[in-house]
Amino acid sequence: MSLKVNEIFYSIQGESSYVGWPCTFIRLTGCNLRCSYCDTTYAYSEAAYLSISEIALKVSSFKCPLVEVTGGEPLIQKETTSLISELLVKGYNVLLETNGTQDISKVDPRCVRIVDIKCPSSGQAQKNDVGNLKRLTEKDEIKFVIGSKEDFEYAKGMLGLIPKPVRTRRHIHFSPVFGKMELEKLAKWILNDHLEVRLQVQLHKIIWSPARRGV
Repeated sequence: MSLKVNEIFYSIQGESSYVGWPCTFIRLTGCNLRCSYCDTTYAYSEAAYLSISEIALKVSSFKCPLVEVTGGEPLIQKETTSLISELLVKGYNVLLETNGTQDISKVDPRCVRIVDIKCPSSGQAQKNDVGNLKRLTEKDEIKFVIGSKEDFEYAKGMLGLIPKPVRTRRHIHFSPVFGKMELEKLAKWILNDHLEVRLQVQLHKIIWSPARRGV
């Protein structure tokens, strides 16, 4: 059982409620979306075929308990759920970042599922599987990437569809499109509307060059 893997690397978690923690990243190849602001276009096709045991061996070399499976879009490969389950069995704390178009109910609920709901400026909002909002558990998280006031209003409108246990855990992130949306402007909108959401910056792009891979 092999997966198409773009890269495996050890870095600082730049997003989600785990921001700042050391983390091993497994970036899988392929994506069913083409977001206007995508910063990992190299993951569309660059790939090495690795078995789950080979991936697990590489992950173990970093000696880090936190692992994120990302992409691309991880869930377009059917073997991804087996990889996640295997990592959980091995005792890792596993995060999955998914673009919101794939049914997350097939993923082991012990995994923290971070669902990226696409807003209008992405050009892909019509492809959201809104049913995923009802599939979230208290440990899951949601991210909205905001590039405009239209995006902000769209994300705000989605908040009422999110289960209350998820909302009250404050696991909802509003993240500005890097280099496009001003942090101060997004912060002002959040404060003016008294939203219980987290303003999320991409920490790895602050630490390192935004164009650098493997961080």
